[in-house]
Amino acid sequence: MSILTLTGTIGLIAIVFTLILKFSTSHIKVLWLSILQNFCGILFVFSGWVKAVDPMGTAFKMEQYFAEFEATFAATSFSFLAPLFPWLSSLSVGFSVFMIILEIILGLLLIMGYKKKLTAWLFFLIVLFFTFLTGFTFLTGYVPADVNFFSFGQWGPYVETNMKVTDCGCFGDFIKLKPKVSFIKDIFLMVPAILFLFFYAKFHELFKPQVRLAVTVISVFVLFLYCLNNFYWNEPHIDFRPFREGVNIREQKAAEEDAMATVEVTLVMRNIADGRIVEMPQDQYMKEFKSYPKEEWEFLDPIKSEPSVAQTKISEFMVEDKEGNEVGEEILAEEGYSFIFIAYKFKGSSNFQTMEVSDTTFRQDTIIGPAGDTTINEVPVVNTSEQDVEVFEWNQKYLDRFRTSVNELAAAAMKDNHKVFGIVGSASKAAIDDIRTKAEIPFDFYKADDILLKTIQRSNPGLLLMKDGLVVKKWHYRHMPDYESVKSEYLK
Repeated sequence: MSILTLTGTIGLIAIVFTLILKFSTSHIKVLWLSILQNFCGILFVFSGWVKAVDPMGTAFKMEQYFAEFEATFAATSFSFLAPLFPWLSSLSVGFSVFMIILEIILGLLLIMGYKKKLTAWLFFLIVLFFTFLTGFTFLTGYVPADVNFFSFGQWGPYVETNMKVTDCGCFGDFIKLKPKVSFIKDIFLMVPAILFLFFYAKFHELFKPQVRLAVTVISVFVLFLYCLNNFYWNEPHIDFRPFREGVNIREQKAAEEDAMATVEVTLVMRNIADGRIVEMPQDQYMKEFKSYPKEEWEFLDPIKSEPSVAQTKISEFMVEDKEGNEVGEEILAEEGYSFIFIAYKFKGSSNFQTMEVSDTTFRQDTIIGPAGDTTINEVPVVNTSEQDVEVFEWNQKYLDRFRTSVNELAAAAMKDNHKVFGIVGSASKAAIDDIRTKAEIPFDFYKADDILLKTIQRSNPGLLLMKDGLVVKKWHYRHMPDYESVKSEYLK
């Protein structure tokens, strides 16, 4: 679904709902205002709901923004603000749940016409905040990689790959909007937001005040429990991500790669001296490149035809073993069932400590006897030296997740000759070996990009059951099944 289809559908629902109210009650005072009231209310309820099914997705998006803000402010005279963002990032899940509930409740308040002045101001402030956020995201496309956002004089032409945050997460994983589209959407929403500040007194009202209050309080409570269920207790209630159950990752990745191979690329170049723009197919440029020396021409964003198959995170499914060898294709080509334990980040910390390390020097000697020559090792000297050794301290509750939820299931699956392994994001070989020892994990880990793993599984750790590249089932660590249950229900 596109943003135009979505807004058109919501607009039609808002008009029909408003007309029903107009002809069935006397609550409608200004027709156009009520249509805007219902449109914005329904839009906020829907936008909040598609994020409420997956609050961790919004939290991850907030972490991206906080990291970008930290890097941006650290290089300015406002560097004293930079340390604030890692702290905010640590609270991203709480912020996510709060913002999701606030968005949905604000939509309900608009539809009901409850607390008119407060609702109008809250709507204006939130839309203003979203506009700054999406505007910042979009404008970073004009900022080269080695330039700070606030160095306006060094901005260059718009390059989409300059953006560190590639989408705002306005509709979660339901619809991925490009930052420019999100920014334009919020600019348009500023129109009703400003109008509401002047005309809130003429808002229509539904129900009696006591009913509106009850609806608001009950909705907050229910939404809070619903959000908790979708990340703390379970995987998302509805999975809009590309790695959802029933998707064959092997086939989808091949289809996306084949589609990208047929994409036509038109190069766009600008003459540095006179600003003249030239567009030409990539094949033609390869024949004429000598006519466009880099000293005289700069490349802008190329124009690409739309691939016949939409590109998703599945195209980026790349996994390495601990030595750095690519094994992603091998994993997808695996026949039969695979038990894959996803851990997008090991929870713990590490530091380097100076420790004495023994280094034993062996000397070989040969004893000549009647039975023949015998070579033996003698140990004449044991040398010690000080070295910096990385020491890991893992979160105890995190270790217990493996001990109580994972290990027994994994051991049983391995005993039944199924492929069992883990995939972790951004962990060294030493970290993997250390946590395996301390948590008594019976399988080994591969490595992958943590954003990819967060897209696959929200639970940390979580279990993905795959057969011949097909995602059969996913489990949160709080509801990890026993092997016999998996065997009877899914291993057909």
